[in-house]
Formats: sequence, C-alpha cells, structure tokens
Amino acid sequence: MNTKVGLISLGCAKNLVDSEHMLARLREAGCEIVDDMAEAEVGIVNTCGFIESAKTEAIETILETAQYKQGGTMHGLVVTGCLAQRYRDEIVRDLPEVDVICGTGSYTDIVDAVAAADKREKRAYFGPMDAADLEGDRDRLTPGYTAYFKIAEGCSNTCAYCIIPKLRGKYRSRDYDALLAEARALSDAGVKELIVIAQDITKYGIDRYGKRRLPELLRALCQMDFTWIRLHYLYPDQITEELIDVIAEEDKIVKYLDIPLQHVSKRILRAMRRPGDRESLTALIGKLRERIPGVVLRTSLIVGLPGETEEEFTELCEFLQDVRIERAGVFEFSPEEGTSAAEMPDQIDAETKENRRLIVEELQSGVIDEYNLSRMHEEMDVLCEGYDQDAQLYYGRTYADSVEVDGKVWFASEEPCAAGDFVRVRIDDSLGADLSGVRVGG
Repeated sequence: MNTKVGLISLGCAKNLVDSEHMLARLREAGCEIVDDMAEAEVGIVNTCGFIESAKTEAIETILETAQYKQGGTMHGLVVTGCLAQRYRDEIVRDLPEVDVICGTGSYTDIVDAVAAADKREKRAYFGPMDAADLEGDRDRLTPGYTAYFKIAEGCSNTCAYCIIPKLRGKYRSRDYDALLAEARALSDAGVKELIVIAQDITKYGIDRYGKRRLPELLRALCQMDFTWIRLHYLYPDQITEELIDVIAEEDKIVKYLDIPLQHVSKRILRAMRRPGDRESLTALIGKLRERIPGVVLRTSLIVGLPGETEEEFTELCEFLQDVRIERAGVFEFSPEEGTSAAEMPDQIDAETKENRRLIVEELQSGVIDEYNLSRMHEEMDVLCEGYDQDAQLYYGRTYADSVEVDGKVWFASEEPCAAGDFVRVRIDDSLGADLSGVRVGG
C-alpha cells in the first residue's frame, strides 16, 4: 500500500505514543508519511476527548483537515483516539466528512483503516480497550534527544470528575522485559531525556506482577546511557519509601516530580473519590523535600468542584501559600457527561470557577517569581532545544522544566550550540515564567 498519509496528534503524551505506533505500522505497510497534510491522500486525526476544550480543539481540527478533501489530493479521513472512543455515534451522525473511525482499543487496525479510507469506504474499528497491543515499533515524533516512555495504559482509579477509565480501559502494565528492550533501543538511538509516562506510573507492575516494580525499573533505566530520566505522574498515596530512595540516590533521575493533588480539603477529596487531606499532603511534600535535596514539585489542581465552599477554597490557597509548590496547573471543574461529578448537586457557576482559577494562578505566579529569584547567579545545566532568530538567543530547559508545560531558559552563547546539547548556563534574570542567562565554560 503506497498511500500518502498525514497525521495530526492531539492531546497528551500518551496519545502521542499511540500516534508513533500507528505511523510505524503504516510505514511498515508501505505507506509514505508526509508532513504537509496538503500532500496526503489519507489524513489521520488522533484526538483527545478529555475535557470540553480538548473536544472543541479536536472537532475544529477534524473540520480543518477535512477541507483538504475539497479539490485536493486527500480523499480519505480517519479519526482515532479518545474523541472517537467517546463519541462514535455522534461523529458518524454529525461529521460526514469522516470516513473511518478507530477507538482507543483499535489503533493496531490503523493499516486496515487507512486502506478503507483510501477506497472511500465508511468503516468503524472498535475492539475491547483492554485488548489493545501495548508493544510494537514507533516512528518518534519528538526531537531525537527526547522520547516518551509509556510503561502502562489505562487507569483503574474511579475519580469522580474523570472520564479516562471509560476511554482507555483499566490499568495495564507493560511487560517488564519489553520495556527494557525498548529503553535500550532508545538509548542506543541517542535519546538523552527519557520521560516515563502513564496515567499513574507509581502503580506499575501491581496488575501484572502483583507488586510495584517502578523502583526496579528505574534502577535498570539508570544503567543505560540517558542523561535525564523524568517522571510523570506519581500519585501521592502511592509514593513509597523505596521509590523515594531510588529518586534520591539515582543521579540520572531529575529531581522534578509531577504529583497530581487536585485539592487538599478532605471533604472535596472524598467527593472526588481520592484519598488524603491537607495534613497528609503537607507531610508528604515535607518528606520529599527533606529526602530529595533540590526537588522541584509540579501538581495539577481543580477548583470549582460542585459544592466547593469558600472555606474549602481558602484552605487550598492557604496550603499553596504554605508549601510553595513550584509548578502548578490550575483547571476549572468541567462537568463531563458520563462522570459522577457531572451529576452532583450544587454545581458552581462559571464566573465563580473562573475567579477561583485566576486567584490560584495569581498566587502561583508569586511562587514562580520567588523560585526564579532563588536561581539568580546560579549555574545550571540546560538542555538546548534550539535557536530563536528574532531573539538571537538559544533556548532550552533545566531539570526543573518539563516539556511544553513549564518555562524555558534563554541564553547567549559565544560558541554554537546544537539542539540536544547539555550546556552550563549562569542565570542572570527572570522573564515571567522563563529565565535568562549566559553560557559559561566550553
């Protein structure tokens, strides 16, 4: 099959890995992968369908891609991913531009899906979510020096606000030996930053082996030629003493931990169907900072869950002021159909949710400023990502900055720097969420 195929991947890094698997299957089947959708004979949109903004982006992207079917080379459109899984019937009914749909359990059918779209057939592929193949080759879409490393699929948590288990199925750990083989291949290919991902990496191994194997896996990864190993996401109630020891002892594991807290009010957390409270979360953060010197923490927070009182919101703000988490993403509660939280009484109006989000963002802006000031005149290792012609500066990230979600370091250098190089930069100034400085040494 020599069809020209273009692919757009939306949403999270886990979805991006699925896109990479699909591209590898298509290339192996003889397809030509094109970067310009205007050259594609079949277009693929791998969608996110998590919250309202993601759904809107997905639909807009589908419609924009479908325009290439009007008088161009494209004659087939395939929609895959979470939006397809969640809204199969609606897509068939309301988006006639779409020819073929693949659910999250059927991305391994992508070659057949593209063949059907190439023939202008209307088809749908929806296998069991927990039957999706977790292994296979990848055509990576990230820069050569960075790669995502998905160690598990799905989620078995029952958070009241979250639709992911219904879109991705139950938690499924990948085979340990297969992970090591993939990691070795990535290391041999020159990957310098390995980003370990899953909906919850702390649970890795429990379903397949009856025990947590993340510490063991991380020790093995640290024996390979990676410079940085970054961890996303660690659930607060699953962080063990053994895991803390591994993170603290292994130099290659960057001291940056993404721990989704969502809230700290005990009543709100129970309404979310999550454990913990302000006291236990404060103690956890204190322990991590004591045992892992220099650790930078990131979290995600939800404001405006139905019934959240002013007192409970104030408790969240006081917690953030006390513990000074360096990185935080703040989201307004989105009542997603199919979740129990969408049916809760005492839904909070949009204006109140927005105001609460803005308050937390303003509070966190002060924390970021404080953190940036603490880095002034310090020399830090920076992973160079490129050069900006307008600014006439190089840019990159420190260990404290993950891909896309955090700030950058802008720096001048008398010597040329290539993307993927690690360089030493003296931090001289703060630019909002970003830092700036000058390269020092060779």
